[in-house]
Amino acid sequence: MQDTAEKLPGPIRRLYNWTLSWADRPGGTWALFLIAFAESSFFLIPPDVLLIALCFGARKKWAKYALVCTAGSVLGGIAGWLIGWGLRDTVAMPLMNFFDSSGHTREKIETWYTAYGFLGILIAAITPIPYKVFTIFSGIMSYNLPMLIVASIIGRGFRFFVVAGIIRMFGPTVKPFIDKNLEWCFVGATVLLVLGFVAIKFL
Repeated sequence: MQDTAEKLPGPIRRLYNWTLSWADRPGGTWALFLIAFAESSFFLIPPDVLLIALCFGARKKWAKYALVCTAGSVLGGIAGWLIGWGLRDTVAMPLMNFFDSSGHTREKIETWYTAYGFLGILIAAITPIPYKVFTIFSGIMSYNLPMLIVASIIGRGFRFFVVAGIIRMFGPTVKPFIDKNLEWCFVGATVLLVLGFVAIKFL
């Protein structure tokens, strides 16, 4: 009985296996789109996790998945801008207070916009820096929406096509390592997410 219990997968591995199973389901692509959309406006978990899982399950569709992820993320960024612009007091400010209770991050974002403009948005789109903070605050401050869209297409597209392309090229080599060290990979991804929120305070 003890040996059997030890062989049962932990919660992280069960979630990983469940996510991988979406590669064989018609709804997998829609799930990727919705997660990418939500992550750019209010959701905490990055879509890269499902993107990688789907590419593992169907490596020949890597470009399709990257394109779907990019489209969802760009539209989610627009939604984030609209939330900040049209729902400032009822939705946007509570979200911003949740992500940045001190207000320091918002000051830093405003400095980035003033100093770097388009480049500041592009950096946020590519790096682990929480993009939702940029999109919502962009709407609150009524920053240039077309500039946000262009930067989102370039930055998010670059990020997701690179991630999917790596799985397409090195999937058979990388997947055994992830399967063996899944928990540590999960910890590493979580650390990157947290560092993204911290980085914006100091960059």
